[in-house]
Parts: sequence; C-alpha cells; structure tokens
Amino acid sequence: MGSAGMESPTSGMQDSFDARLLQALEIDGRAPFSKIAAVLGVSDQTVARRYRRLVSDGSLRIVAVRDHEKLGQEQWMLRLRCAPDGADAIATALARRPDTSWIGLTSGGTEVVCCTRPRTRTDQDELLLAKLPRTPHIVDIRAQQMLHRFFGGPDGWLMKHGPLADEQIAALRAVPPASAAHVEGHRIEPEDEPLVAALEQDGRATYPELQRATGRSESAVKRRLGALLASGAIYIDIEYANTLIGLHVGAMLWITTAPWAMDSVGKALASHAEIAHATAVAGPSNLMATAVTRDIPALYAYLSGKLGQLDGVQHVETAPFMRRVKQLTYRPYPR
Repeated sequence: MGSAGMESPTSGMQDSFDARLLQALEIDGRAPFSKIAAVLGVSDQTVARRYRRLVSDGSLRIVAVRDHEKLGQEQWMLRLRCAPDGADAIATALARRPDTSWIGLTSGGTEVVCCTRPRTRTDQDELLLAKLPRTPHIVDIRAQQMLHRFFGGPDGWLMKHGPLADEQIAALRAVPPASAAHVEGHRIEPEDEPLVAALEQDGRATYPELQRATGRSESAVKRRLGALLASGAIYIDIEYANTLIGLHVGAMLWITTAPWAMDSVGKALASHAEIAHATAVAGPSNLMATAVTRDIPALYAYLSGKLGQLDGVQHVETAPFMRRVKQLTYRPYPR
C-alpha cells in the first residue's frame, strides 16, 4: 500500500476462486463461461455453477450502466440528514426510483447518501426543489454536483489489485466488433431504449433474449450493442457483496483540498487500492470518495496514512456505511 508495514485491502484474496471469477466478470461481464473457465483453469460447469449460486443468493448482479459523464448528463450526490426514525424509509423510497444509485445509510443511521442522475432538468428540479424539501423527517439537504470522475464507472475496483495475472486479463478483454470501429459520439438513441432497458435488468441477456425484447434482428442487436459499448455510452458492470473478498467496511469520504491541489489529490485517490470511486464535486468539500477496507483498523490506517499525508488535503470527513441500500440495483432488505 505504499507505506511500510501496510497491506493491500485485497491481500489474501489471491487464492479465492470468487475473487478470480469476480475480476473476470469485471473485465468482461458478458464473456462466455467457457472463456472464463479456460482463463481460470477450471471447468465450464465450475464457473456456471458458482455464478448461478452467487446470483441466486443475491451476492452478484451483472447489469448495463449508462455512463452519464460520457453522455453529458448531470449527476448529483445528495446528503440527507434525517430524524433517526425516518432515514430507512427515505432511503428505501429513493432506492425505488430509477434515477438513483449508490444509496447508503451513514452517520449512525441518521444520514442518507444517494447518487441521483435525473434524465431531464424537470426531473432534477422536481426532486431537489419540490419532493425532498417537503419530505417529513429530512432535517437538512446537501446537494453536491459531480464535476469530474477520477475513478469509478467503467474502471473496475478489482482491476487495481485483483488476483488475475496480466496475461489472464489480456485474454479476457473483449475485442470490439469491426462494425463498432468507427463509432462517433456517445449517444443512446430513442430506438436503443428497449435494448438498454433489457441489459439494465440483465447484463448477460443472450442475443435471442435481446432480440425478443427489442423486436430487432439478432444481427442488428449485436451490431448496436457493440457500437454502444465501443462508444462508452453504456458499460457492463458487476455488483457484488464485498464480503465475498474479505472486505467488511465501507465509508464515504468528503475531502476538502486547497484549490490548486484538487486535481493532484483526485488523481492520487484514483491510484489508491482502498478507493472504489473518486470524483470532484461542487459544495462544501471539493472531492468525494468511497473507501473499502477489511476492517476499522485498516480504515484508520488509510485515513491517517496515505490519505492524510497527501499534499494539499485540508480536511476529511468520514462517514462509515451502516448499510448499503442500493448499489446499481435495488433489492428489499430482509427483515
């Protein structure tokens, strides 16, 4: 981890089959099981069986995600300070909205953190100016616009320190189809919506399934999906339980830097093994990041070590997650 005596948060996962499978799916979430099996040195049945078990118990989900930064669409991070008896209900209501992601309960269960991606200015104004201010139990609202992504989105966290070797990673990378070689711009056309919607439900949906969902020919679906992926308008992402790879603590970091240091600190965060997401934001703090570690001592070591020693960092507010309500998708929390 850069400092003597510190270990990577992924230390010890090298012998974990789940970690290798997750990294393979992070590299190419639509890769055939046979391709993954060949790279990992196991049978097709082993990969398929473990994949289906993880999906069935809710530990893994693969979905398409719109890259709102490349699409030029605004994103906001909301911090909603709530009365203690209201946070859970507010987080659940937000999680059901299609324009939200990364929702968690922090600060002892009195704060809801939520990323919102309104499709239109009207949707944005309705949520930020009308619905939330009138919601009972919300004591304070901080809305910080996301300005620039340093790490996250299509950049998978396991790619930093996952267990796969370089040659395995190269073998798994998807090769864009020839028809996508000359893609221009980053757009999702109206006629693409049925295709994208189907992939948002299941990123591994087969071409026959996508053909039925869109009413387009299988060859047309293949070409358009290849073009959308090549343009970066969408990407295939994986959502998984961090406990599968021995990570039990997650925290939101709100970082204030000197203006001249914002870019250099953001880039440094992007290189840190503990950071799953980092972005510049407008508001009281100018950087926001998500840290994942094995335990509380590891989080402390990161805050007081690599992060605290970065030149230009003036203040760090840390809010450990009590519970993740929604990542890419929403599943009701078992009572």
